[in-house]
Amino acid sequence: MPRIIAGENRGMVLSAPKGDRTRPTTDKVKESLFSIIQMRVPNASFLDLFAGSGQMGLEALSRGALKAVFVEKNRESITAIKNNIAKARRVDVSEIVVGDIGSALRRIGENGETFDVIFMDPPYQEAKKMLAVVAEQLSRYNILAKDGVLIVEHASDDLFDETVINLTLSRRCKYGSTMLTFYQIL
Repeated sequence: MPRIIAGENRGMVLSAPKGDRTRPTTDKVKESLFSIIQMRVPNASFLDLFAGSGQMGLEALSRGALKAVFVEKNRESITAIKNNIAKARRVDVSEIVVGDIGSALRRIGENGETFDVIFMDPPYQEAKKMLAVVAEQLSRYNILAKDGVLIVEHASDDLFDETVINLTLSRRCKYGSTMLTFYQIL
């Protein structure tokens, strides 16, 4: 079961959809990621793409982010996210955008929203394709803040391009079979 590992909601166990449709980020990877971005999180706006249980956005809120937006299309996952937001008492600073990634980002972009940190954890076999879709929407609608960061969780044997539309690779971190790839607008 996913859990929040630090901050105000530390130790809270989160509900997750049953079955193997979601693959929660491991505590080791999550702890490493938040150690890397710890100075970016307080007062940040956080976008959790392919949110699953919502654990990454809720972790950010627990560590001081001002708001989190969760994008998910699976109904069981959406129910889990709603329950987890309520359990963490973060309803007032959370929003769920339901739909496929392209249409959800279009709606977010048309609302003029920007985010300091964007995290995406798509199904590993679709990660490169989904990064291209996300990068195109981020560029079209200026969704990633000027000094923001996009982090992609994917299989470690799948190396991503150094440049994707207007995003430039800034860092890679490998954790066993998982890789975190960081992009920024340069």
